[in-house]
Amino acid sequence: MKARYSDHLVLLFHGVAAFGHDLDPLARVLRRALPGAEVIAPDAPLACVPGPGRQWYDLDAVTLANRPGRIQVARGACDGVIEGLIARHGFADAPERVALVGFSQGATIVFDGFASGRWRAKAVVLLSGRFVRPEPFIPAKETPVLLVHGAADGAVPPEEDGKAERWLVEAGVRVQRHLLPDVGHEISPRAARLAARFLKETLGARTSSSALP
Repeated sequence: MKARYSDHLVLLFHGVAAFGHDLDPLARVLRRALPGAEVIAPDAPLACVPGPGRQWYDLDAVTLANRPGRIQVARGACDGVIEGLIARHGFADAPERVALVGFSQGATIVFDGFASGRWRAKAVVLLSGRFVRPEPFIPAKETPVLLVHGAADGAVPPEEDGKAERWLVEAGVRVQRHLLPDVGHEISPRAARLAARFLKETLGARTSSSALP
């Protein structure tokens, strides 16, 4: 078993046509709030065609009807990314020390992994996501979820969060939901702070006095 050198592992999932390093501003906020955690933002497994950037599932000519199938096709590659990272960092036997954070398409894929029961975690954060209900729908009731969306999002309707909240609450999951006025399709400073505070409280992580401005 690989040795574990951090208190917690926080995995960040970027949006389409992006790379893991595009989430560096969010990662910095989370590292300040969770000084004992390893915060990692991997690149998605699929290339965008045409590029640049990566994607978690193919968005070319995607529709409401074919999106669920696209997500299902991508599951194997996405599972490989998360399982590999968790194992390499020594958390394969400690899902209670893992948190999953997704933005946009990354939120879509985190929701699918968690809600289908494939991905286990202590906490889930979904930022500006579009959601497809997987079958079976078996999210872990003990894992709280934070939903954050900009009210002025012109790329993904904020109503997507209401849909996900309804499904999760009906399944017995504790959900916090925030709609941010005048925020578009982005991770705003307030969204980053909400994510940091939620993870600090949920993970029970140690923090410094200046961790959450």
